[in-house]
Amino acid sequence: MYIADNWKDYEVLDTSNGEKLERWGDFFLVRPDPQVIWNTPRNDQRWKKPNGHYHRSNKGGGEWEFFDLPEQWQIGYGDLKFNLKPFSFKHTGLFPEQAANWDWFSSIIKGEAQKGRELKVLNLFAYTGGATLSAAAAGAAVTHVDASKGMVAWAKENAVSSGLQDAPIRWLVDDCVKFVEREIRRGNKYDAIIMDPPSYGRGPKGEIWKIEESIYPFIELCAQILSDEPLFFLINSYTTGLQPAVLSYMINTAIVSRFGGCVEADEVGLPVSGNGLVLPCGASGRYTH
Repeated sequence: MYIADNWKDYEVLDTSNGEKLERWGDFFLVRPDPQVIWNTPRNDQRWKKPNGHYHRSNKGGGEWEFFDLPEQWQIGYGDLKFNLKPFSFKHTGLFPEQAANWDWFSSIIKGEAQKGRELKVLNLFAYTGGATLSAAAAGAAVTHVDASKGMVAWAKENAVSSGLQDAPIRWLVDDCVKFVEREIRRGNKYDAIIMDPPSYGRGPKGEIWKIEESIYPFIELCAQILSDEPLFFLINSYTTGLQPAVLSYMINTAIVSRFGGCVEADEVGLPVSGNGLVLPCGASGRYTH
């Protein structure tokens, strides 16, 4: 399992009955988590006095209830700084478990950068830029693509907060599939690709994305814009049907068959400080040449 255990500003304190108790810097949040199917005793007193609690509705969605929580605050991971703002459907603007992947590919990028190799990394469905900033800080030139104008603006804020406003990052609001199709026509290539596709989504012009139908053809498209000796390829999944073995199978058939190299895939998790266990948070498939 890939465990994000290097956080100082974030921790999962406890989990019980469909919810998790988290510390984000100096603030405590209670948020729903579908993986938490156990109803264990809530002995941690902070369950009773969180700064924010997202309540799920029986009709889908839900709403935040706030207690002494600023509209925006920051947490850090190494030299990176992230601006947090609780918004629709329980989100804060960061998926902390992804730090396990940031550490993995940052070490690969740094190793190549020390050899003098100039690396081009493409981050698709790039959200608020955690992976973008990690790759840029490690020494890569990054193209950041997300269909949401608001998310790209938020990612730029995180870049400024992290002192990376002058890093070689291209910020693009675009439908990821259409962007990759255009890059194929232009003949552009990337040394590494990171993707964090949603289970379901819409592009800027109403394009529909359903992960089970769309993901394999999209990986095949992405294989066409990898350089001749690609450094790595990373795909994350929060969709129950896309288990690690499924991610591994897709990357092997679409990428290893073309370039050689090897794949490993596993669950991603966050340590739970209250009991020493690990909360599963989706899966990742990792390719290296």
